[in-house]
Amino acid sequence: MTIALLAAATLCAARADDSTFAAAQLKAVATIDTRFQSYNIEMVEVTGGRFWKPYPRTARGFDQRDRYSARPPIDLANARLRLLAAALSPAYLRVSGTWANATFFADAPGKPPPGFNSVLSRAQWRGVVEFARAVDAEIVTSFAISPGSRDTDGLWKPDQAQQLVDTTHALGGRIAAAEFMNEPTLAATNGAPAGYDAAAYGRDFKIFRDWMRRAAPETLILGPGSTGDAPSPSGAAITTRDLLAASGPGVDRFSYHHYNTISPRCGGHDDPAQALSEEWLARTDATLKTYQALRDAFEPGKPIWLTETADAACGGSRWDQTFLDTFRYLDQLGRLAKAGVQVVMHNTLAASDYGLLDEATFRPRPSYWAALLWRGLMGTIVLDAGRAASSDLHLYAHCHPAMAGAVSLLAINASRSATHPLTLSDSAERYTLHAVRLQGPTVQLNGKTLTLTADGMLPRLEAQATPAGAIRLAPATITFLVIPNAANPACLPRRSELQ
Repeated sequence: MTIALLAAATLCAARADDSTFAAAQLKAVATIDTRFQSYNIEMVEVTGGRFWKPYPRTARGFDQRDRYSARPPIDLANARLRLLAAALSPAYLRVSGTWANATFFADAPGKPPPGFNSVLSRAQWRGVVEFARAVDAEIVTSFAISPGSRDTDGLWKPDQAQQLVDTTHALGGRIAAAEFMNEPTLAATNGAPAGYDAAAYGRDFKIFRDWMRRAAPETLILGPGSTGDAPSPSGAAITTRDLLAASGPGVDRFSYHHYNTISPRCGGHDDPAQALSEEWLARTDATLKTYQALRDAFEPGKPIWLTETADAACGGSRWDQTFLDTFRYLDQLGRLAKAGVQVVMHNTLAASDYGLLDEATFRPRPSYWAALLWRGLMGTIVLDAGRAASSDLHLYAHCHPAMAGAVSLLAINASRSATHPLTLSDSAERYTLHAVRLQGPTVQLNGKTLTLTADGMLPRLEAQATPAGAIRLAPATITFLVIPNAANPACLPRRSELQ
């Protein structure tokens, strides 16, 4: 397949019949966290236990009743895992998830006491702290809220959380941010006591907030970490509005979760044919709009973090480990950065079908290579790239993270059949991702298949020089363009930064 390339022209505004891009004139619209692109390693991965079973090679081998599989603790000392995680740094590492709500922290492995479902040992948490230090990741977590974490009156006790905080400090680490619990809107199925409601959450959150201010004042309080309020198959049992009304203000960052759908493991029946449609990709916007309104009503001005996201909840859909989901992955980052969302944590780094890495081999999947390009090319200053002439051509622009004045453009052609023109005002360095099969496990960069080197190292991601002048974008391709000579004022260091 011939990959259409981008080029440049000296136009400064989009016309109805063409998409143009004048890098020097783009205005800054947002600034995001340096750890914007982040990821989850679920608590059950750290402790070992039953998690979403990867799909077999053939659909015939899948039984919805057998949706979990037992797994040993993830090897956080694995050299390949550390190498690939470090390449995405700096990042936040969130260790949480449904299983964290009922995990008991102890000095040694063993049987969990009544009211808990699993045990996190000191050695396993040491592995998290050492992994985070090795890959330049800041730890984000949540705490147990199950019946075992409560006193005789049913009130949440911070003793387990205190042990985790103290142990982290003793190991030379720190918890950068924490949610009280994972997904309180689904408390009935997430380990909370029977009958847990918004009033109980509000009471417990106030205990948590006051304890956090005393015990770990340097740790950001995230919340509420809800899911299911927007049109969603997860279906919240308790609304976030009720939770926030009961708890009152008190978070440093407003957090929420978002999945486009649920996987077949939990009853989803989505058609991969819709995965590149605007309706599918725009679900990111619909959910954000819901939580922005709640933030504005209850925690006005607080930065927004998306602390758990992927295409499909319950381990991912069949296509989530293929190039097809890479379009959603990058388009979501582009949309949320432009909207000012500060952090996006993908679920997961290396577990089940939505992992950026294969859980058995830790080899990169297509979205990992996309994440690597984003990390190297898209900086923290977000620019307004305007609207493309075609609705299925998506444009996102950022200042380059390392070259003063340079602009990086992400151009996503989500059409499966149409080639789109685009013009630029200067020469560029081009990185085009494409796959022979959209639902295949491999991806090509500028026509060359991306894979680890023979000795297990990351290859050099080489750009192709693209001269100024109009060119075309092939169907179902993703292109990053770096314009080194843009001299965009928003991307130049301020005088105060030079002193």
